[in-house]
Amino acid sequence: MDLDTENAFAALDEKLRGKLDRCAGILRELTKVIVAFSGGVDSTFLLAMSAGVLGRDNVLAVTGVSPSLAGREQLACRTLAGQIGVELVEIETCEMENPDYASNPSERCFHCKSDLFTRLKQVAADRGIPAVLCGANVDDTGDFRPGLQAGEQLGVVNPLMDASLTKRDIRRASRAMGLETWNKPAKACLASRIPYGQAITPEKLRRIELAEDILHEMGFSQYRCRDHDGVARIEVPPDEIPLAVANRDSLVREFQAIGYAYVTVDLQGFRSGSMNETL
Repeated sequence: MDLDTENAFAALDEKLRGKLDRCAGILRELTKVIVAFSGGVDSTFLLAMSAGVLGRDNVLAVTGVSPSLAGREQLACRTLAGQIGVELVEIETCEMENPDYASNPSERCFHCKSDLFTRLKQVAADRGIPAVLCGANVDDTGDFRPGLQAGEQLGVVNPLMDASLTKRDIRRASRAMGLETWNKPAKACLASRIPYGQAITPEKLRRIELAEDILHEMGFSQYRCRDHDGVARIEVPPDEIPLAVANRDSLVREFQAIGYAYVTVDLQGFRSGSMNETL
C-alpha cells in the first residue's frame, strides 16, 4: 500500500483530492490519534490515512472485542493493522452487561458506542493521545445511526465525515492507496442481525457467527443471517438467490445443526440495515 498520500492520490479527480486534502488538514491539527478500528472499509482507510499524514508512531488502532465481533473480523483487524504498520490494541468491551443494550432497543448502538468510546477515551488519556477518531462518513447521516450521537457526546472526531467524504470516495481513495479493503463488502456487528426488542445473548451471537461462516464458505459475495429466534432469514444479493436455492439441502442441514429450526431466504435480497425497516 502507498502511505505517501500525495503520490497515491495524484490520479484522482480534483474534487476528491480536495476532500482528501481537507481530511489530511484535520488530521495534521490533531498531531496524534487513536482510531476506533473495526477492519471495515472506512476505519481501515482512516487508519492508513492517519498513518500516512501523521506517521505510524503517532497513530494507535484500538479494536473493541466482545461477542458481537465475529472472529473472522477480529483476525482481519490484526492483519490490516500489521500491513499498515500501526500498533493494534484490543480491549474488552462490556456492553452485554448493560441491560439498556442487551434488551436490544432501537437505540442499541448508542449504548454500544458509549461503552466503546468511553474505553477508547481512557486509553487515549493513559497514553497522552489528544484525539479519538471514528470512521463515520457523510453517507452515515442518511440512516438511523444512534452511535453517532454517542460519539458526539464524548468528543469523538469524524475526519471523513467532516471532510465530506462519501463511501464511494473512500473506496476510490482506498484503491489508490492499495488497500485490500477498497471493495470489501459492508459489515456490521453481529447484534444488528437480531430484531429490535428481542434480547441479545452470547448464544444468539455465536449462532449468527456460525451461520455467516457457512454463507461465507459457500461463496456468497454479501450475506446476512437475520436471527428471528428459531428462524434464520438469509439475505444475499438477488442475483445470488439461485445459489442459495441450489444449496438448499446443505443450508438447511448445516443451519439446523447450529440451532435453527427453520431456514428461509429473503426474496428482497441483501440490504444493509434491513432491521431498521420496522422502525
